Amino acid sequence: MDENIINKNREEFIEIFERNIKREGAKELLDWIKKTDFFIAPASTKFHSAVAGGLCFHSLQTYKRFKQNLENEYGNELKNKVSDETIAIISLLHDLCKIDCYKLDYRNVKVNNEWTKQPYYSYNDQLPYGHGEKSVYMISGFMKLTREEAMAINWHMGGFDARVIGGSYGLSTAFSQYPLCVIFHISDIQASYLDEEINS
Repeated sequence: MDENIINKNREEFIEIFERNIKREGAKELLDWIKKTDFFIAPASTKFHSAVAGGLCFHSLQTYKRFKQNLENEYGNELKNKVSDETIAIISLLHDLCKIDCYKLDYRNVKVNNEWTKQPYYSYNDQLPYGHGEKSVYMISGFMKLTREEAMAINWHMGGFDARVIGGSYGLSTAFSQYPLCVIFHISDIQASYLDEEINS
């Protein structure tokens, strides 16, 4: 992703954030995000948006998918069901857990029978708190989340969540009690697999 696109996505993210997220602590959270690698980090090491700027791009794609899916689900009742602030919080901030985890490195790869140094991203989590639950923890250091916002962010990985793979039944309970969890998980999957390049 070239620098112009990275900067355009950064501006779009900030504009959506500032227009919609007004609760106490939001400004401080955004100021902190700006000081991290959020806008230049990849979204993964080798799967969706595994390129510089991929994390911000993925967050914007999930925002668009989430809005679209909510409009399809609730129609004219959407404004009575979910606030623009909640939509922005869940989608823009669900992957804060990936901040400062990806490092650009190089490895030798054989190309046309010659060894060349090729860039790749390694993953090194200095705060191994989990995935969705880590994002909730990080956001909560700046501002309060509603119960449904926290649940949607916490369980956004759905069946890919390590807790579910380990046998936890929390996901099915969350999905049955909080409709936004289901809709946001679907939005995240659509963004990752339909809207973004897969590099695996």
